[in-house]
This record gives sequence, C-alpha cells and structure tokens, in this order.
Amino acid sequence: MPDLLIELFSEEIPARMQARAAEDLKKRMTDGLVEAGLTYAGAAAFSTPRRLTLALEGLLAESPTLREERKGPKVGAPDKAIEGFLRGAGLTRDQLEERDTPKGAVYFAMIEKPGRPAAEIIAEVLEATVRNFPWPKSMRWGAGSLRWVRPLHSILCQLSDENGSEVVPLEIDGIVAGNVTQGHRFMAPGEITVNGFEDYAAKLKRANVVLDPAERSQAIWQEAGNQAFARGLELVEDKGLLTEVASLVEWPVVLLGDIDAEFLELPPEVLQTSMREHQKFFSVKNPKTGRIEGFVTVANRETADQGATILAGNQKVLSARLADAKFFWENDLRVAKSETGMEAWTAQLSNVTFHNKLGMQSERIDRIAALAREIAPVVGADADLAEQAARVAKADLSSEMVYEFPELQGLMGRYYAQAAGLPQEVANACEAHYSPLGPSDDVPSEPVSVAVALADKIDTLTGFWAIDEKPTGSKDPFALRRAALGVIRLVLENGARMPLDRFFDSHLLRVESALDSSLPAADIESLLQEIAEHGVFGASFKVVKESLGDLAEAPFLDLETKVPDLSDDLLSFFHDRLKVFLRDQGIRHDVIDACIAMDGNDDLTLLVKRARALEDFMKTEDGTNLLQGFKRANNILTQAEEKDGVEYSYGADVKFAEDESEKALFTALAASEGAISTAIEAEDFAAAMGGMAALRAPVDAFFEAVQVNSEKEVVRRNRLNLLSQIRRVCGQVADLSLIEA
Repeated sequence: MPDLLIELFSEEIPARMQARAAEDLKKRMTDGLVEAGLTYAGAAAFSTPRRLTLALEGLLAESPTLREERKGPKVGAPDKAIEGFLRGAGLTRDQLEERDTPKGAVYFAMIEKPGRPAAEIIAEVLEATVRNFPWPKSMRWGAGSLRWVRPLHSILCQLSDENGSEVVPLEIDGIVAGNVTQGHRFMAPGEITVNGFEDYAAKLKRANVVLDPAERSQAIWQEAGNQAFARGLELVEDKGLLTEVASLVEWPVVLLGDIDAEFLELPPEVLQTSMREHQKFFSVKNPKTGRIEGFVTVANRETADQGATILAGNQKVLSARLADAKFFWENDLRVAKSETGMEAWTAQLSNVTFHNKLGMQSERIDRIAALAREIAPVVGADADLAEQAARVAKADLSSEMVYEFPELQGLMGRYYAQAAGLPQEVANACEAHYSPLGPSDDVPSEPVSVAVALADKIDTLTGFWAIDEKPTGSKDPFALRRAALGVIRLVLENGARMPLDRFFDSHLLRVESALDSSLPAADIESLLQEIAEHGVFGASFKVVKESLGDLAEAPFLDLETKVPDLSDDLLSFFHDRLKVFLRDQGIRHDVIDACIAMDGNDDLTLLVKRARALEDFMKTEDGTNLLQGFKRANNILTQAEEKDGVEYSYGADVKFAEDESEKALFTALAASEGAISTAIEAEDFAAAMGGMAALRAPVDAFFEAVQVNSEKEVVRRNRLNLLSQIRRVCGQVADLSLIEA
C-alpha cells in the first residue's frame, strides 16, 4: 500500500489560520478519498508559515471494483421506460436479466464499476479541495481564477511505496504538481527534491524548517525557559502567545533581552500586555519581586552575531512602545491623584453611549450603584462601600491606558483607585466586578466585589430584557447567557441567600423609569421603597396604588403587569442556564425541574441545595422505589379526581382503615410529615430525604395488600384521601411528578 504526501507551498499564511487550515486540508482530502473508495491506515497534517502538509499512510493503490444490482421495469413495459432505465444503468438491452417476481417478470441490471488508480482519484479530490478551500479570507492574483489566502507557488503531490515514488499528475491554474519543495526562505533557499514523507521531513529540517508546530512550540518554550533560568528569572506562561509565535517562524531562534530601567516601575500587566499585543514578546519576571524585567523574542533565522542586531532592533522598538505606555500611565496617575480623582473620568462617561435604547454609561452607573447598595446587605457588604465602588468601577474606561489597551479595563481601575486613596475594598471591586467572565474564571469572594459584580450583571440582563433584546437560538450578541452564568456562580460559590425576584423587580422598575421619562419619579421611588419592605412587586404596587387615589390612570400603572412578566421571564431564563450549569455537575434535568417547581425557586442557593439532596436520594434504592410508589399513588388519584369531578385532598381517617398495612401507612405519614416539615424549615434537605425514605416500606406494603378502588365507597374515598396525603407529604420536598421513572 502506498503512502501519500501533499504540500501546498505559498507566501506566509496568517498565524491564526494555520492550525485550522491544516485540519481542513486533512478532513477534506480524507473525506473525499474515502468517499471515492480509497481507505487509509493513518493521517497527519502539519503547518508552517509557508506550507500546509498532509501525510497519509497505507492508502489503497486503487479503489475496489463495485457491483450493484438494480431493479428495472417489468418485462413488456413501454420501450421509453426501458430505454430510460438502460441509460441510467449504462447498459444495453441484451445485458439485462429477466427474473420472475411475485408481481411478474422484471428486468434486473448488474452494474459493475471498475476500480480506478489512486493517482487518478487523488488528483480529482485535491483539485476540488484546493479550489474550494474554506479560508476565512482569500485572494486571487495574476490571470488565474484560483483563490488562496496568499499566492500559492507550488504543489507537491507524491505517492510512494517500497518500489519508489511517483508524482500524481495534476495541474491547477498553471501550477503543475511535482516532488519538489523549498527550505527556509533565508537560511536554505532553493529547491529540495523529496521521496516520501520521512525523506521530506528530514530534508526540511536540514534546510532549517521544523515542520511540526508542536515541536516548534516545545523548542521555543524550553529554550526561553532555560535562558530565563540561567539569569535567575522566570518565563511568564502564555499559551496563546506561544501558539501564535510558533506559527510565525519555521526555524525558531530564541533571544532574551532586558527592559530599560525607566520602564520597570510600570504595572507588570501593562508591560506584559504591551509586549504581547504589539511585539509578540514573552514576558520574563523576577520571581523575588514579581516585576517584569525582561522579554523573549523569537527570530526566524540564525545570524552571525548570535542575534545581537535583531535583539537591539527589537529593544529599540519596544522602548518606543513602552514610552507610550509610560506616558499614558503617568497622565492617568495625575488624574487619579487630583482633587476630583476618578470622578473626572466618570463625568466623561455621560458622553459615552452604553446602548442607544438604554442610555449613557453614566446613567447605567447610577443604576448599578443603586442596585449594589440594595444587594450589599444580602452578601455581607458595607452598603456605602458597595455604592462607592459601583460609581468608580467603570471610571477607567475613560483613562488613556484603557483606551490603548481595552483588555486592561478593571485591572487599571484597581491601580487608579489605590492611587486616588480609595479604600482597598473599593479598589479590588474595580478589578473584580467584571468576573467571572467564563466557566473557568475565578469568582470574586470579597463582599463589596460580589455586590458590584452582581449589580453589574443584573443591570445588563434586566436592561436588555426591558428592551426585548434576548438571546435567540445560537445568537447572543450581548453575552447575556454568560452574564446569567456569572450571576449563578457568584451566588452559589459565595453561598448568597439572594431572592432574585425582588432584585429583578426593583431594577426592572429603574430601567423602565429610565426608558420612559413620563413615569413620575416620586411614584417610582415609592415603589422602590415598598419593594425593599415587602420584597415582591405585586404587594408593593398595591400599597402605592392605594395611596394614589385619583391618580389611578397615572402612566406608571402600566407597569403593574409589565414588570412581573419581565421578571418571571428573566427568572425562567436563569433556571434554564442553571440546568446547564448543574447538568455539567451530574444533576439530572428532571431533578432540577422538580425543585424549580417549589416555592422559593428564585433563591438559587436554596434551590441547588435541594436539588443536590434530591439527586443523591434518587440514586438510592429507597429513592427509586418510593418514586414508583408516589407515581402510582399520583396516577390513581389523578384518574379518580378526573372521573369523580372532586378533589381528594382531605378527610383521610384511620378509623376507616381495614388493613394493617393501611393503618401502618397512616402512622408513617403522620411521623414523616412532621419530620419532613421540620427538616425543610431548617433547610436540612438530607434529613427531609431521610423522612421520605421512611415512607418507602409502608407505601410498598400498602399497594401490595390493598385495592384502592374498593367496592365500599367510604373505604374508597378514605384511601384516595390517603393517597392525597402521600402526595402532599412528598410534595414538601419537591414535585416528584416531574421526575422521570
């Protein structure tokens, strides 16, 4: 079986496209070959800045001969029908076979498709792959029609086995396939003739080209680490940058340089960001001080002066970049330390639009500050500090440093808040309030930071809910799913007991008042105060509405249904995100649904505590059997209530019990109801599950010994009311009817 080697050689491919392009080449070629009947034993794809390479092992020398039996029209069918069948099969009438079937004699055709040589199939598949390659961006050059990410210079396409190798005959837009590649652009220019993949890889390495990007990455990291260690320094890990740099060079040469002393006092994050974004340099820090003191650059060639000229040039450019960063830093510090401090930046945000329907950033800051003050007591934060932090958390968006490096927002806020002499809790909240940004990001734990982070995310969610900009399908342009997950993690990982409904109601009211200037401010303020006291919008609204008297037609009365509807819909969205979050932790969706159906489902900490206990219970034998008994009781009761048109929800009396198992169930239900109720009140869901477990045996015994639908009407009603008692007692824990058996 021959091996196949393909190389597409071009001008430099953008680093961000190389890995995906190598995989696309592999997938499209292997899919096309297999579809044509050519299987293979193994495949590997590689990329360098100037080439995409695919190596296949154990390819079939030719596709197999295929035989297909095709049923045709009946014998005696019209000539046109038979002729059409013959054209489709590529046969003549004398090649057809007549066979008797239950429906009469029928023509059958035996179609044989002979196998084709591998080279012929490879040429077809490769041409289709090249002409339809899925580059994110591509270009056409010269007079040809071929589009490629950069000008394509040559195609190497070679089949080889123990008897030698052959070039696959192929021409695409004047580029004729051959067995020739090129070495390093500067260190080993010129053509290289190859004979199979091993020869190809070995000759490329001798020509100063490391084919495997993983090998280049490892070489860069190891050499950079060694050079830093030799000087008592430490390389700052940056996997994304390592991947990118390895895609910029074919022959990595690691050079370690020093940062000028005048820049060493810049925040390490500023140095690291500037070097990574502008120069693609790795940062090198002093492990004793934590300062960034050096940089690593990776050249694409060896030089006679051991890279001294390259390093000097890079240091000169870096100094210019860092001079800009130092200028921004010093200007920002002057503002932060001035009399107005960070308020000067906050004032500028009145001219920055957050969203055309949701107003300016400064208006959003006012809302976040009010909400952070409300949330503070719930998470154990000082309300004044929470409000203060919320008012300065976005201030650094107006700073020169964040304007230059947006990814430093929040972090620079911490530095500037410290420079302004603000409390450390406020400074920390400036940095932490954006977190968590993703499922693996750290969650803030300081109370002030938690309060501001929650307020920031809840403002985003309620705002976009109010203007009906919700996620749809896979579209989520405002990252609202991420914001909801952030709230969930902030609440759960900090054990916060936070009734979301209350905060959704109050903040939706703020947003609505911002959207509609006709809403009376005094009435809105009264509603907010009542929500804080009553905890829910409905009761609060009723109190305020009664106090209005003749103002019953005031514009803000339209909020009576709008705010609760939006709040309920937003809470439902949270429940959906919570299901995804908990499913990743092994909690079944039906268990979560059973807990969501209970009161207090806007308290995520309580909800998850209940769900975890129920999940554990359902994994036990008692849980499985009790669920069966509950469902049996619920089904019988539901059918009886539908048939009789009444609700059997009270009146079960032990004096009407005829069987000992029936009496035992009365006793068990009475004991369990009290135990479960006490446990639920104490939020001891493990104990509540234990109370349910005690019902398993008496429920089983009851159904084994007793026929519920007795011929005696009094006994039947009593037993149905007893089933209702089972449903009520178990229903204290969760809605078991939603759990799949």
